[in-house]
Amino acid sequence: MTIIVGLGNPGKKYANSRHNVGWMVLDTLTGKINWKENEKAQAFIYKTELENKEVQFLKPNTFMNNSGVAVAYALKKHPTAQIIVVHDDKDIPLGEIRTQIDRGSAGHNGVKSIIEHLGTQNFTRIRVGIAPVDPTVMHDTAEFVLENFTKEEKDKLNKTIVEAGRKIRELLQ
Repeated sequence: MTIIVGLGNPGKKYANSRHNVGWMVLDTLTGKINWKENEKAQAFIYKTELENKEVQFLKPNTFMNNSGVAVAYALKKHPTAQIIVVHDDKDIPLGEIRTQIDRGSAGHNGVKSIIEHLGTQNFTRIRVGIAPVDPTVMHDTAEFVLENFTKEEKDKLNKTIVEAGRKIRELLQ
């Protein structure tokens, strides 16, 4: 079993924000199905097969800073599961993806919450770049990640989301 976690924030207000890239990737991989809410897990869950492997897609419906609650719950149910976390990264240019294993949070509060709740950083991360197109323009990080993508950014974003889905499929093979 592999648990694929997409990080984001619940609610229509955040649906298209930079911080919800993890949810966007999972929605693309699953075909935007109707997610089943699990109140105990504090997450939306969808179980299926991908690349002939049993997978559980998980979108924590807590806010980003408490994402670890849902991941810890899922891991209690499936203690030997591999974990793949997909999330935004403001330090990577928009359009780029990086995969890492067993690394710290690099300041990402959702990842930090997962590390704290699991007691380990030994899981796979797919970091999806959301950095501003013009890095010389200063942004407040909290405001920037909660803003929606601009029209100009969306084409590049859509290609990146598809590529992140391919990365997940590769990891499952």
